[in-house]
Amino acid sequence: MFDLQLITAAITAIVALLIMVIKLRVPAFIALLLSCLLLGITTGMQTQDIINSIKNGMGGTLGFVAVVVGLGAILGQILEASGGIEQIAKVLMNKFGEKNIQWSLGFTGFLVAIPVFFDVAFIILAPLLYGLTNKSGRSLLYYAIPLLAGLAVTHAFIPPTPGPIAVAEIIGANLGWVIIFGAVAGIPSMIIAGPLFARFIAKRIHAEVPEAHQSDNKQLTQRLSFNLVLSLVLLPLVLIMLGTLAPFLFVKDTSLFCTAKFIGHPFVALSLTTVIAMWASAKYCQFNKSQLLNLANKALEPAGIIILITGAGGAFKQILIDSGVGQMLGNSMADSSMPLVLLAFLIAAITRIAQGSSTVAMITAAGLMAPILQLQTLTPAYLGLLVIAISSGATIMSHVNDSGFWLVSRYLGISEPDTLKSWTVLTTLIAVVGLITCLILSAFL
Repeated sequence: MFDLQLITAAITAIVALLIMVIKLRVPAFIALLLSCLLLGITTGMQTQDIINSIKNGMGGTLGFVAVVVGLGAILGQILEASGGIEQIAKVLMNKFGEKNIQWSLGFTGFLVAIPVFFDVAFIILAPLLYGLTNKSGRSLLYYAIPLLAGLAVTHAFIPPTPGPIAVAEIIGANLGWVIIFGAVAGIPSMIIAGPLFARFIAKRIHAEVPEAHQSDNKQLTQRLSFNLVLSLVLLPLVLIMLGTLAPFLFVKDTSLFCTAKFIGHPFVALSLTTVIAMWASAKYCQFNKSQLLNLANKALEPAGIIILITGAGGAFKQILIDSGVGQMLGNSMADSSMPLVLLAFLIAAITRIAQGSSTVAMITAAGLMAPILQLQTLTPAYLGLLVIAISSGATIMSHVNDSGFWLVSRYLGISEPDTLKSWTVLTTLIAVVGLITCLILSAFL
């Protein structure tokens, strides 16, 4: 049953947040913290519990994001300032042509996000989007949307990303079926939410490269080569992939296994790559120590804003979880008698919309579906399909309570209303196409 106090408090807090951010133009960091306090008080949480939830939400989110965003920002700034990103943009534009560049970005995101977290891959590849935009003069969204669609689809649908693996384990699904159905549902989702939607939205929202990421590459007499910059972009991805595949490549707890896991952690992979990029720019572009320091400081200015807002989004998510809103909504949906695929989708979708985290929504929906599934006789294929249905629901409608919303907003330099029109619609398209695919496939299982 719905708890009227909880649902009213959650709606009030989310509406208040939207009004503060969109209408009153309150800085997002402050608006998120005020919404945390409002939600905690109106749901009846103890004052100390409210403070602890904010602290835990900020700390839990920033423990990973702060390091990745900081290192990724410095790496991107160096690659931009050295002219390397412009080199990649030029080669891609010449090789694939204007008509095909969106498709290459979409499938790049789809493949890259298999071993790499969504936010890590986006931060690493964001400078490429800036370079393409500067080169073509189009809206930044023309290139960003296909890449984001590819990253988001794989993050939700394809193991070894944590969400689908956790869901498969909880409901007892076979990962082979999850991968098969993830690809079947993911590719059309990426196409519709990526290249096709990008052509529509880019005509309506013209986003420029954020001022913090503008560079003066025309003044350079020497630039990093295409091959070197491509290697620097791929290096952290390859290292992270090595860490992911270490259990399958090396005997556990051996020196090779431990080394691969260590250098494959995003912290280490990005640190090594950033140091190499600094060395390369000093050697080939004659950047001195003072210039490199200035580039790093310039990169950390916008990164600081992103880090604070992302952390506040994590705090808001934690308040929603600790207040019991997500659990209450999920339990209410579990009492329904609708088809399993649709029920799994809706539980995940409502939980996702209420508290923001797609991974939490997946785990919550899987936990609520597990006892229901024990009463059914289902094939391994159908269980694999349910994982994708849950993942689809957990992808829907990323908005102001999702740290990913703020990451995308700040890296693309677009306003909150424009982020709702672009990124939020993108995630909803992925979810809807995923659900439709699951419903069609379920008719044959």
